[in-house]
Amino acid sequence: MTREEKSKVIEELTAQLAESSNFYLTDISGLNAGTTSALRRACYKANVRLAVVKNTLLEKAMEASDKDFGALPTTLKGNTSVMYSETGNAPAKVIKAFRKKSEKPFLKGAYIEEAVYIGDDQLDMLVDIKSREELIGDIIGLLQSPAKTVVSALQSSGGKLSGILKTLSQKEG
Repeated sequence: MTREEKSKVIEELTAQLAESSNFYLTDISGLNAGTTSALRRACYKANVRLAVVKNTLLEKAMEASDKDFGALPTTLKGNTSVMYSETGNAPAKVIKAFRKKSEKPFLKGAYIEEAVYIGDDQLDMLVDIKSREELIGDIIGLLQSPAKTVVSALQSSGGKLSGILKTLSQKEG
């Protein structure tokens, strides 16, 4: 690979890192072609993009990025593949489901909405992370609950209130 090709790849990786608020670094070495193909299909179905990268080029792209990746560059040893996703927990779910049949992919680290997670032991926690949309849905549900209670109370007592007012107006007349 020439110097120009390397710099072009670094630019592309830097752009991908800038666009992605969620990505996972994994090790898929040792998977045969069929298993790797099955992993790629599982990623595609979950709207996760899988790319195999050279560690040195990814490390330079991380350095060139304005994001803070913390200790993530220290995980760039051995074979590395990157899983890009719109939702923070999608790659973790793919990895966990895939591990039922295979011991790989191995999670090296993850970058999710500016938070850095290092190590394969973080996988279960990452599966449980709620996406931005799920959190917004939860908040809306919580906000709607008191409003629904007030509205239903007003509707049920509205008949009583109008009856009382009607009775009072008839007594005075």
